[in-house]
Amino acid sequence: MPAAVSPERPRSGITRLTGCRLIKGNTLVEEDLWLSSVTGRILHSQEVFYEHQAAPDEVIDLGGRIVSPGFIDVQFNGAFGFDFSQAPQDPISYRKGLKELNRRLIGTGLTSYLPTITSQKPELYHSALPYLGPSGADRDADEGAESLGAHVEGPFLSPTKNGIHSPEVLQSASSFADLEACYGAHNIPNIKKLTAAPEVGNMTSIIPEIVQRDIIFSIGHTEATYEEASAAVAAGAGMITHLFNAMKPLHHRNPGVFGILGHPSTHTPFFGVIADGIHLHPTTVKIAYAAHPEGMILVTDAMSLAGLPDGTYNWTNGDSIIKKGSNLTLEGTDKIAGGCATLLDCVNNFLNWSNASIPEAVRAVTITPSKMLGMEGVKGCLEADADADLLVLSEEVDGDGQRLQVDQVWKFGRLVHERS
Repeated sequence: MPAAVSPERPRSGITRLTGCRLIKGNTLVEEDLWLSSVTGRILHSQEVFYEHQAAPDEVIDLGGRIVSPGFIDVQFNGAFGFDFSQAPQDPISYRKGLKELNRRLIGTGLTSYLPTITSQKPELYHSALPYLGPSGADRDADEGAESLGAHVEGPFLSPTKNGIHSPEVLQSASSFADLEACYGAHNIPNIKKLTAAPEVGNMTSIIPEIVQRDIIFSIGHTEATYEEASAAVAAGAGMITHLFNAMKPLHHRNPGVFGILGHPSTHTPFFGVIADGIHLHPTTVKIAYAAHPEGMILVTDAMSLAGLPDGTYNWTNGDSIIKKGSNLTLEGTDKIAGGCATLLDCVNNFLNWSNASIPEAVRAVTITPSKMLGMEGVKGCLEADADADLLVLSEEVDGDGQRLQVDQVWKFGRLVHERS
C-alpha cells in the first residue's frame, strides 16, 4: 500500500528578511522584517509568529545589508523619454508609456513619486492630469513605481523667475475658480502639490482654500520677500520648491524665502533640494540642511531626458533642451533645464558632502517626504502596517567616497527588482 502523501502547506504570502540592518529613524537596527504580499504591508512580527503561528513562505538572509524604505521623489518631470508635460495624443499609448516608465523607475530605487507638470496651457492640464492622480486601490507590485498624486509646477509663477517655464503660458489668479479653470475642476482631486509664487495675483489669499482641498502649497519660482514668504507660510504653505533655485538669493538685509527656515515657528515648511552637483554648490546644500534638517527633502527635478544619450531634444512650447552628461540647459541660454540625476545619486552626493549618517541621508527621501505628504506611517518607514515598499542597499567605497547601491527593490511585499 503506498505511503500517504502529506498535504502541502498552503502559502501564507509572508516573507521574513533576516541578517539585515533596518533604517528606523536616525539609526540602523539589527532586526528581522516580516512582509506580506497579500496585504502589501509590513507585519507585526511578534503577532504573526507567536499569536497566529504563521510560517513564512521564504526566509531570506541579507548578509548584513541595509534595508531602507522605498525612495519618494516629490518633484519628478519624467525620465527615459517620457514627459508628463506632453499632451496625451492617444490614451492607449499614453497609458502604455506611463506603465513602462513606472517599471523602469523601480530599478533606480524609486517606489513612489509625484508626477510633475510644468507651466502649460489649460488644455494640457485638462488632458494629462486624469492619468496622473494617486494610484489608490490599485496595489499591483508588477506596475512598478506609483503616483501619489500630481504636482503642478505653475503656471502661477513670477514672470521674472520663470526659469525655463515659457512666459507665454504664465497666469495670475484672483480666486480658486481661476485654478479650477486652469487645471480643470474635475482634476483637483488628482493634484497633491501645487507650486506657485505667493506674491503673484491674490495667491496668498487663495492658499487656505488650496490646503483645504488636501493640496500642499509650495512656494517656488518667486520674487517673494521674507515677509511675503512668511505670510504664505502663515496662510498654510507647507513646502518650498527647489530651494535657492528660481527665487531671490539670500541677502543679509533681506533673507528672502530662505529666511523662513530660520523661523522658530512649528510651521516652518519643508523644502526641496536638488543635490545633483549642478543646481547647487555642495556647501549651499549643507547650509540649508543645517538651517532646518527635519525639513530637507532631496528631489531630482528629473526631466524626460534622464536615462537618454546626449543631444538636443524638443521640449514643450516649442523650446529645445541640450543634454551634455548630467547637465541640461535651455538651447541658446545658460539656464538649467531640470535634472538628470537619480534620487540615489542625490542621496550619495549628500552623504559625501555632509557629515550625515546613512539613516540621516536616506531620511531626506523617505520619512521626511512622507511627513510632508501627510502619509507618515504609510510610506517612507519600516513600521508595522506601513506599505511594504523597501530597498536592500549595499555599501561601497570608491574614489568618490562612500556610496550606496540598490541591490533589491520590494513593492507591496514582493521582490520586483534585483541587481544582476
